Amino acid sequence: MLEHGGNLTRAAQQYNIPLADWLDLSTGINPNPFPIPPIPTSTWQQLPAPDSKLVSAACAYYGCQSLLPTAGSQAALQVLPKLRQPCHIAMPRTMYQEHAHAWQNNGHTVTFFDEFPDDKVLNSVDAILLCNPNNPTGKHYRKQQLLQWHQQLSKRGAWLIVDEAFMDVTPENSVASESHLEGLFVLRSLGKFFGLAGARVGFLLAHHNALNAAQEIIGPWSITGPSQLIATLALQDITWQASTRKKLSTSSQQLQHLLKQTGLTPQGGADLFQYSVTPQAAAIHQALAKQGIWTRLFKQPSALRFGLPPDAHWHRLESALQTLS
Repeated sequence: MLEHGGNLTRAAQQYNIPLADWLDLSTGINPNPFPIPPIPTSTWQQLPAPDSKLVSAACAYYGCQSLLPTAGSQAALQVLPKLRQPCHIAMPRTMYQEHAHAWQNNGHTVTFFDEFPDDKVLNSVDAILLCNPNNPTGKHYRKQQLLQWHQQLSKRGAWLIVDEAFMDVTPENSVASESHLEGLFVLRSLGKFFGLAGARVGFLLAHHNALNAAQEIIGPWSITGPSQLIATLALQDITWQASTRKKLSTSSQQLQHLLKQTGLTPQGGADLFQYSVTPQAAAIHQALAKQGIWTRLFKQPSALRFGLPPDAHWHRLESALQTLS
């Protein structure tokens, strides 16, 4: 298994700091999650049949015609390589590593480009996969550019796959509304913006034929009943969504400013994280860990990703960063 953020148990053991004393900035998850309502006991007792209310709420939220609920976008990205015979897929070199891992494990050839696919890639590969905004660099791709690439790829039966796990704050940039087109796949999740990573709710948006094939592979009961209930309420709560977008945008700017003040000017970011490239990334990661602050360390290139702290912990982060100078 690949290494991810949020692996606090290992950090607690390594630095001998109790789990409860850590400030975890490694995941890019909203520190102020959607509030969980009381859950009826019956929801725990019944097999979780697909809920039409969840599908309707998700289609309305994403502005799409059809989708398949999955156990997080992780389940969606793992099923996609099973939907076609071994092929040649290209993706950015610096990106969420589970994508390449899943395709390679299913016998596909994976090649990499820096940020944008060139004409050679667009005219030769069977699929292109992007994160928008990219995780961890925060690179944003214009909606019109993505649709142009899809049109070019689809003429010869090639796919465009877009992971939009961090798109919720800027939904106007999403290609979800066009996901009914053949050869266009979009991955969404409630883990980041809604702060519900533990609920394991995600969605695969695509042409209905592809969704039917994916459902056959995934099988029944992929999302628990309580998770379906919570997800439906979260997707329908327009007031919470609007206030959260404003708050996350403000907090992201605050984090960007704080990192810049302490010599870690971000080279990229989204509204849930900032990405700082520095030769001292490993040393800074360790120094912060000794103070109980866990960041996401990247080796190639040498960089750190900082998530947003909870409201009560901004001063703790600021004080820790000041000790680095």
